[in-house]
Amino acid sequence: MAEQEERRTGAAPSKRDERVAARPAMPASPDALFERLARSAFRRRFRLNARDQQYLRSRGLDAVLAHAAEFVARRLAPAVPHNDGKQTPMRGHPVFVAQHATATCCRGCLAKWHGIEVGRGLSSAEQAYVVGVIGQWLRRQERTRDGGQAPRQGRLF
Repeated sequence: MAEQEERRTGAAPSKRDERVAARPAMPASPDALFERLARSAFRRRFRLNARDQQYLRSRGLDAVLAHAAEFVARRLAPAVPHNDGKQTPMRGHPVFVAQHATATCCRGCLAKWHGIEVGRGLSSAEQAYVVGVIGQWLRRQERTRDGGQAPRQGRLF
């Protein structure tokens, strides 16, 4: 890989390029992925607000995941998505929040976090994987909302 990159560009690849290339495509363990995401200050700050929670409750998870499949097919699946890196709003739909929380918001994040390379269209299996990751995050949010494992604030006094 490093030799090919050096021949192609005339420069040695960066350490980041080598780390990205070394990542396996589509992590085998969802728990390992969510542990990695939890270590990112940016990713772990995302939570569904009251409006998104209400939307999820009123429409149901199946309908919201159908929306996710549409968003992924339209915004992420093309080899070169329109406005890549800026195509996913930060809020406005539970799926958008989940995409940022799970690093499925753009092709760069899919490459960095999930090992799905940039520059080619997503296969149907990869699209299903992305929707599955979003669904797992939404289920975890539901469990947290319903009295599950929400992080607790420490004692103030």
